[in-house]
Amino acid sequence: MTEKIKKLSSIEKAMEIMLKFQEIKPSWGIRELSTELGFSPATVQRILQVLKSYEFIRQDPKTRQYFIGNIFYRFLENLNNSNDLTRIGHKYMESVVADTLETVHLNIIKGNLRVCIDTIESPKVLKAGMPVGNQSPLYAGASAKCLLAFSSEEFQNNYFKTTQIEPVTENTIVQADKLFEELYKIKGQGYAISLGERTPGLGSLSVPIFNYKGQILASLSLAIPEIRIKQEDHLSNCIDILTRASKSFSKKMGLGAGKF
Repeated sequence: MTEKIKKLSSIEKAMEIMLKFQEIKPSWGIRELSTELGFSPATVQRILQVLKSYEFIRQDPKTRQYFIGNIFYRFLENLNNSNDLTRIGHKYMESVVADTLETVHLNIIKGNLRVCIDTIESPKVLKAGMPVGNQSPLYAGASAKCLLAFSSEEFQNNYFKTTQIEPVTENTIVQADKLFEELYKIKGQGYAISLGERTPGLGSLSVPIFNYKGQILASLSLAIPEIRIKQEDHLSNCIDILTRASKSFSKKMGLGAGKF
């Protein structure tokens, strides 16, 4: 550890200090940081004073603890714009549709509904459609159940308290115990599959997209005609492609960032 620290420049040391201000530990004292990082207290104090002068760090005058500075609010709009869900997601959707030749769509939760916010149609003659703006209850279909399965326990509890589960088709799961079982299965395997739950003859495959906190942002989904979703090789290939896209897309949205 000592050898590594000796090789760090002042800028690198400043970055190491900044990266210690995480949600799990939002405040630090000089001696704490010194012990944690192996830097001398004098070095830590000097760097913190410079960071403080540029408002990257602020200090509580009573406790003398240091916190992330308010300057980061200036970057929020730019960060949000650069991480726009549909803009970033579209390139992943283009890749998925090219590899699977199936209709791909991106969905979010709005209120108590699944809403499609972007779509790219399959180039095949026999294809499933999913228009932008299409809505469905969160318990019917893979793209909806995926969103619900990876939502917080608080959201799920509130959802089931306020939502009447009614069949959309004869294949919609309406029994509470079976639905909870299905959501548990989806979360365990990392993807959702459905057939005819919203539209007879239409299958769906869906994976979650997460933000930097590991919270559900959206579901990336394929709409697949029944005849093709029943082909095991095709389904397996679609699962692999969609799962890889999910990991890469989530990483782009910040998942895994800041974990040191």
